Amino acid sequence: MLYPVVWKNNSVLLIDQTRLPNEYTVVEINRSEDMAEAIRTMIVRGAPAIGVAAAYGIYLGAREIETSDRQEFLNRLEKVAQLLRSTRPTAVNLFWAIGRMMQTAYETLGTIAEIKQILLETAQTINAEDIQTCQQIGDHGLQALPKTPEKLTILTHCNAGALATAGYGTALGVVRSAWREGRLTRVFADETRPRLQGAKLTAWECVQEGIPVTLITDNMAAHCMKQGLIDAVVVGADRIAANGDTANKIGTYSLAIVAKAHNIPFFVAAPISTIDFALAKGSQIPIEERHSAEIYQVGDTIITPSGVEFYNPAFDVTPADLITAIITENGAFAPGELVKCHTIFQ
Repeated sequence: MLYPVVWKNNSVLLIDQTRLPNEYTVVEINRSEDMAEAIRTMIVRGAPAIGVAAAYGIYLGAREIETSDRQEFLNRLEKVAQLLRSTRPTAVNLFWAIGRMMQTAYETLGTIAEIKQILLETAQTINAEDIQTCQQIGDHGLQALPKTPEKLTILTHCNAGALATAGYGTALGVVRSAWREGRLTRVFADETRPRLQGAKLTAWECVQEGIPVTLITDNMAAHCMKQGLIDAVVVGADRIAANGDTANKIGTYSLAIVAKAHNIPFFVAAPISTIDFALAKGSQIPIEERHSAEIYQVGDTIITPSGVEFYNPAFDVTPADLITAIITENGAFAPGELVKCHTIFQ
C-alpha cells in the first residue's frame, strides 16, 4: 500500500506527486514553511492527504517556536496556522485538520514541551484515522455499488486514491474493495486535464496493484457511457456543502451530467471531515484558480498562441440532485440526508 505522508525520524516524508509516474521521489520536510510550499505546489495533494500534511505542518511550526511563554507560543502558532490555511482554499480537510490541531494546542495544559508532544501525537492520530476511514469508505462503497452486473466497470476522475489520502483512498478505496471482493472488471480513468492526475496518478496506482485500468481523455466519457462500457462513476471530493452539493476536480460536474443522461449511478466517496456543514449550498464553496501555465504549457513546451487569455478554475461544483449517494466512513447517504444525519457525524 502507498503512504504519501509518513512521519519518520522526526521528519515528514512526502511522495513527490509532481514527479510521478516517471520518477518516484520522497521529499523530506522539516519546517512548516516547506510544508506550506509542498501543499501549495501539489507535491502533496488530495483533500485528506492535505489535511494530514497540514496537521504535521502545525507540529513542525510548533517545534520551531522557542519560548516558555504560553501566550507568545500560541500567538506564533496561529501565524503558522494562517500560513498553512492560505495554501489551498477549496479543500476543507485542510481547515478541519488545522482547526483540530489548534484546538488541541489551546486546550492542552502544561509546559510548552508538553503541548508540542501532544501536537505531534494528534497529527499522528489524524494520520492513522484517515487510513482507517478510507478502508471503511471502501467497504461501505462496496455495499452501495450496483448489484448487477456482478463484475463492474467503474469510471473515476482525477485521483482519489492512496496518493490523495493517508493511504487506501476514497474513490479508489471503493475500487480497491470491489477488486478485493471480485466485483471489479476494470477501471476507466479520466486523464483529468489540465494537471493529468488521472493519467499520472490513478493509472499509476492501479498498475502498481495489478488492477486493470483503461485511460481515456476527459471528453471520451460520454462516448464510453453510450457504448455501455461504464456501470458506475465513483469520484472523490474536496468539499461537500450541507445540502450535498460537492466540489471536486474540474470536469466532475460535466461527468455527473453525462452519467445522469445515461442512467448511470454517480457516487461521491469522501470522509465526513470533507462535509462543511457551515456552508448551506455549493455556490458558497470557494473555487481555487490556478496558474495559467497548467493550460498553456506541457513540460517545457508552450502549446498555445501568443495573445490568448486563460481561465483555469481547479474545481467545479456538482449539484446534489446529480449524485446517487455520498459514501462516508459511516455509510452511504443520499445527499439530502446529510443534514438529517448531522448529529451522527459529530
